[in-house]
Amino acid sequence: MYSFRNDYSEGAHPQVLQALTDTNLVQTCGYGVDPICEEARDLIRTVCAAPEADVHFLVGGTQTNLTVITALLASYEAVIAAHTGHVNCHETGAIEATGHKVCVETSPDGKVTPAMVEAVLARHDGSEHMVSPKMVYISDTTEIGTVYTKAELTALRHCCDEHGLLLFLDGARLGSALTSPESDLTLADLAALTDVF
Repeated sequence: MYSFRNDYSEGAHPQVLQALTDTNLVQTCGYGVDPICEEARDLIRTVCAAPEADVHFLVGGTQTNLTVITALLASYEAVIAAHTGHVNCHETGAIEATGHKVCVETSPDGKVTPAMVEAVLARHDGSEHMVSPKMVYISDTTEIGTVYTKAELTALRHCCDEHGLLLFLDGARLGSALTSPESDLTLADLAALTDVF
């Protein structure tokens, strides 16, 4: 059975376990400012072809989504997501508890499209009595197992640019997406086409 909950709900690869064993007694200052984390940041920047990227390590998906959305949006700004999106239905209201409304559109395949973004924007007229959509939230692999293609992500990027929106890709199942035979995306594509992933 396949599960699209996340990429970290099963045991670790033997090489990961060996690396943990090898570094178990190495003392570092922790909190992401140690040499091991810095080496990991450099590797991520290299693979993503994004030498200026900010790379931060957090312990879980809800915490990460909450941190990104809270950091990038003003209190009156909202997130656009598919109705199946994690920020809408699996994070116990964490996003909306901080004051950021999640504006949802029904998606038969779990993906957000430019047409869906346009529909949400059309319902929010810019009135001071309504939230202002500012971010598009997507998951890859989506919560129902579909993956984005480079053409789909590029179209979403253009739509976001046209409307001054940020594009945030939740990577809880990113390993599944990047290894899917239906995906033609790379980490470098994600770095180029999203604001945060």
